[in-house]
Amino acid sequence: MKHVVSISLGSSSQDFDFITDFLGEKLHVRRIGTNGSTAEAVKLIKQWNTKAAAIGLGVLKDHYKVGSRRFIEKDSARLLAVATRVPVTTGGRLSDIFQEWAVRHAQTHLGSFFNNARVLFFSGLTDYKLALAMAEHTGNLQFADPLLQLGVPKLLGSVEALNLYADGAHYVKDWTLPAAMASGPVKEWTRFVLRRAMQKASVIVAPVHELDDFGLEELGGKTVITATVNDERIAQLRDKGVATIIDGSPVMHGHVLGANLLDAMVLAATGKKPKEILEDDYLEIITGLHSEPRIIHPNGFQRINRFAFVIHPLSQEYFKKVKPIELLSQVSPPVLMNSLEKVMAYAPPFVYSRVTGIQSPTGVQAEGWLISVGGTPKEIMRHSPEFTYRRLLDAAAMAQRLGAQIMGLGAFTKVVGDAGLTVAKRAPLPITTGNSYSASGALWAAHDALLRMRLLPAPRGKQRVKFKAMVVGATGAIGSVCARLLAKAAQEVYLVSPETAKLLALKESILLETPDAKLFLSAHADRDIADMDMVVTATSGAGKKVLDIMKVKPGCVITDVARPLDLPPAEVAKRPDVLVIESGEIQLPGRRADEKHWPAQGRGLCLPGRNHCAGAGRPL
Repeated sequence: MKHVVSISLGSSSQDFDFITDFLGEKLHVRRIGTNGSTAEAVKLIKQWNTKAAAIGLGVLKDHYKVGSRRFIEKDSARLLAVATRVPVTTGGRLSDIFQEWAVRHAQTHLGSFFNNARVLFFSGLTDYKLALAMAEHTGNLQFADPLLQLGVPKLLGSVEALNLYADGAHYVKDWTLPAAMASGPVKEWTRFVLRRAMQKASVIVAPVHELDDFGLEELGGKTVITATVNDERIAQLRDKGVATIIDGSPVMHGHVLGANLLDAMVLAATGKKPKEILEDDYLEIITGLHSEPRIIHPNGFQRINRFAFVIHPLSQEYFKKVKPIELLSQVSPPVLMNSLEKVMAYAPPFVYSRVTGIQSPTGVQAEGWLISVGGTPKEIMRHSPEFTYRRLLDAAAMAQRLGAQIMGLGAFTKVVGDAGLTVAKRAPLPITTGNSYSASGALWAAHDALLRMRLLPAPRGKQRVKFKAMVVGATGAIGSVCARLLAKAAQEVYLVSPETAKLLALKESILLETPDAKLFLSAHADRDIADMDMVVTATSGAGKKVLDIMKVKPGCVITDVARPLDLPPAEVAKRPDVLVIESGEIQLPGRRADEKHWPAQGRGLCLPGRNHCAGAGRPL
């Protein structure tokens, strides 16, 4: 029976041993920790130099390659030189394979899990191949190499910066820092910078033992990519609030094997030297293990998706809610507010607020940021589309830096130009206007209202409902979808828009889908509005009067999807016998931070706008 031993600089509390048949050989496998003592490691290597068939060195990496530069770890080289009679390995090649596989495995099985995630690497140099794999899914990468190697309070922000650092790091990484630099205020400042980076990250890549000094504040809710996480480590990370652990290390006989130990087992079983093991050999061995990377949720399944949503002031009244401007507006002439409105259109985007507490019944959570641009609808329409595109692209870049995976365009930001297409092509992350969601939400709210009011007979089977519906703004993105859906359900549908040619084309298109639909076209809403049971208004009128509510018959249900509203509150107050639903909002599942029993009390977190993160249709 051959003996295989892993001598690790890690804790001795993680030691184990077992006997197994591996690649046709019977092996006695043992792991021995030295609690950080290099001298003890040297002593053990000399002891096993004559007894073991192969030795693995844990918590070390003999070399790594960054770009075209190859680095040799001197500590590893010294320990490797101690063993003269048996093959010794740190398992560096296997470690790279397992970690990269683990990331790709998680990305596939968890569904775009790392898309635009904020990832912090404790060392990009040692995990360079993993960094390249992660860069395929996100550009939000940070590397703490200068901080942890040199004590420089600076993080690298891209793979390109890591390559530049690697080109010069070999000149300075072996400097001996003065004692004052390695301890005291400098050490505390270094730790502070690292803690802040960990708090902002959503994914942390680090050796598991290097996370021992951090707690809930840095690790709570985070995804940790690491190796050799056993049950004891899982319990520790659970207590620190870690949401997900991704570990590519294989498990054998109930023990998690480090890459160095598995590599030593391969050397012992095959009788080959480390350089004689080829990638094809590793592929055959890994496939034969019938194992896959582990995705562990120590605190139960958790997943947080991140969004951003663009908002903007709908009128000058929004500026008055800011206290200095509020006081100034009371004594200043209107010309001042007009000037302020024009100036604010040039303001750069900023984070208005952060939204948390959204949780679906499946346990998946969503959080995001409301990003405001300064233009009112009047100013947005006054400038060229390119003017607004630039501000939306700045907002998209901000959303990407924050870690958002998708950005929604709210109110007039999605009306400008080509309805978001140009922004979607140029933006660094996916863009949605949420028009389909707004349309479905608007009709859902109107349908629910009609049922509750019981003013119309319920249909039998698949019969059409005996009511007349009007869509004002029918040629728009939301209005056209509402028209298509209503054509399948209502007895008569009236399509209203000043764009006559588009109306004709829309009618043809709807009739191809629903040949028996009864459609009527008009350029003005007031002509037929007196006969309508339901009205959906989805214009881009920017506050202009698009219909006369005084002409609507009693009991009519109006769904106002426009932003700003086509029917302001003052107009709605004139008709208490008409139900007007302010659509474009939806009650989200989850719990607000300031509320203990929501949603049982019927209150909710409502986000304005038309995006897929938080969409349309306020509940009645």
